Amino acid sequence: MTNFDGVTAGLGKALEDRGYDKPTPVQIAIMAPELEHVDLLVSAQTGSGKTVAFGISIASTLLGNQATFKNVSSPLAIIIAPTRELALQVKSELNWLYTSTNALVASCVGGMDIRSERRSLEKGAHIVVGTPGRLCDHIKRKSLDLSHIKAVVLDEADEMLNMGFREELETILKASAVDRRTLMFSATVPKTIATLAKRYQRDAVRVNVSSDQEQHRDIEYCAYTVSNNERENAIINILRFYNAKTAIVFCATRATVNRMTNRFTNRGFSVVALSGELSQNQRMHALQAIRDGRAKVCIATDVAARGIDLPNLELVIHSDLPKNRESLLHRSGRTGRAGRKGVSSVIVPFGAKKRAERLFQSAKINAKWSGPPTLLEIMQRDDERILLDPILSNPLQDGEVKLVKKLTSNHSAEQLAVAFMRAYRSGQSAPEELSVDEKFESEMDTNNSRNQRRNKPSKSKGRKNNREKIQEKFGDAEWFSLSVGSKHTAEARWVLPALIRAGGVDKQDIGAIRILENKTFFEVASRSAEKFLSNLGPSRKLEKSMTVDRIGNMPAELGNNKSDQNNLENSDEAVIGDSKDLRTQTEDYYRKPSKVKRKKFNKTNKNKGKRKRSNENPDTNDRKEEKLVIKSESKVRVKVKKNKKKSMNKHENKNPQTQGFSTLTRKKV
Repeated sequence: MTNFDGVTAGLGKALEDRGYDKPTPVQIAIMAPELEHVDLLVSAQTGSGKTVAFGISIASTLLGNQATFKNVSSPLAIIIAPTRELALQVKSELNWLYTSTNALVASCVGGMDIRSERRSLEKGAHIVVGTPGRLCDHIKRKSLDLSHIKAVVLDEADEMLNMGFREELETILKASAVDRRTLMFSATVPKTIATLAKRYQRDAVRVNVSSDQEQHRDIEYCAYTVSNNERENAIINILRFYNAKTAIVFCATRATVNRMTNRFTNRGFSVVALSGELSQNQRMHALQAIRDGRAKVCIATDVAARGIDLPNLELVIHSDLPKNRESLLHRSGRTGRAGRKGVSSVIVPFGAKKRAERLFQSAKINAKWSGPPTLLEIMQRDDERILLDPILSNPLQDGEVKLVKKLTSNHSAEQLAVAFMRAYRSGQSAPEELSVDEKFESEMDTNNSRNQRRNKPSKSKGRKNNREKIQEKFGDAEWFSLSVGSKHTAEARWVLPALIRAGGVDKQDIGAIRILENKTFFEVASRSAEKFLSNLGPSRKLEKSMTVDRIGNMPAELGNNKSDQNNLENSDEAVIGDSKDLRTQTEDYYRKPSKVKRKKFNKTNKNKGKRKRSNENPDTNDRKEEKLVIKSESKVRVKVKKNKKKSMNKHENKNPQTQGFSTLTRKKV
């Protein structure tokens, strides 16, 4: 086997049995004689055969001149992976690669029985593959001894740092033997990886297999601009348009994974979910269903699907924009592996177009921009698949001739063709009809938003015209109820987006929202009522604790509340009218309200900087004038000095209007 010269004999035989005819670029670089016993920092494309590469690299370190492993009391090599799925996948690869060397490969991952893992370690495992957290648990329990480790491999090292495993990695590296080999493999090498390598590697050799442009040559990038509430509909159309053997949809949160899984299952897609809340057994069954072909679509979170290798994965869909270029490259790297072609589709809301362009520019990607596949485009693609289906060119089998003669004798060629076409389309999910509004796209563009606000007409006229147009466009509607009210802190600002998101309808399809104490009533346009219910599913759950019920006509509670509100408004108007009359009468007597002067800041006062209220008589309009004060039955003229404070009675009413009214009344008498 000349293409794998220099590889240990046992591993070369395993590669030949596995069907490897020539090594990949990263494997060729690793097999260089000068890199046989040195520390390595390798950056290579995702899916380029890195697992086999570091398996080949550490073989000479572990075996030396021996052909097989001997019994050991502690592991000789440890491979660290960010996720459980990737760790188990690496273990499976190393098992067949080292099958002729009698190597015992053990795994230590979260979600599995730690006691069985301890027993595997006690049997004398030569190679241990695990996740950082579980490996640290074994080190603390003293069930994993790394004092005789000859090689440490960090697979997807950048992702482990992004996931917050720095402390765990440092614990493992510090517990390992000092004279070990340390190999770090990653698709990208940011500064954090370089710093970690400088600290824990000895004169590491940097191996950069491919440039940024070369690692995208097998992947076609497509960016689809959609409105925010039509993301899921766009994903349905993309799945239907490409009709990939295997596809994966990346979501930002577990809640989104659960919602999409339920909806896509109801739409007829064979779907499995992959998220952190699933047990290890459930995740293994989900991956096995994809590998067996029982499921075609995997909906997963970013972390859960890290590093997994799905066969025949032709399509990657980003339902949410990746946070950075590394996340974009790692997600997209699930497809286009080992020389196969793949498509990476990014869903871009109208308002996030500039951010997506910056993301593609930083990753050095030239994406093809367009709208999602339309209903007509999907139907045309279906017709092309029917015409190119290999089943039409397959020869007849012996058992089929008799039935074919009966069909051709009883039915015409047109009838048989129609039957074949209908049978083909019956197994497909119906595509969605998307409403792409170019005007809405321009309004969401940040560069034009300011100019548009300047050119808007007056708010009062615009609101009135918009309200009339919306009422005319809305048309007939049906009422629904929601099992939360003001007592449960229900507010229209979050109820409306929740209805749009869960019901798969537009904002224009939701009418009035009336929030009562224990429940909420809302309108849905009659044209979208059935679609709203079908998207909610049979449980009709908006979220875990909110249930939607169909009512039809306006509920009686709203009618009663409306009449009560009218009665209350009428009574309030009467009260306001009485108060106004009383105020008018008082102002007739006392037209000039007093101005209360405030004392200036007293810098010598202990409470420096605080204002003191003046105690001057509020009914004194001009303090230089003379005032009549009634004492018993005689009238005495008293000259009031300016700024005199002690003349006010403590118990005198301080309301200016009342005082003025009282004084003038006495004066009249």
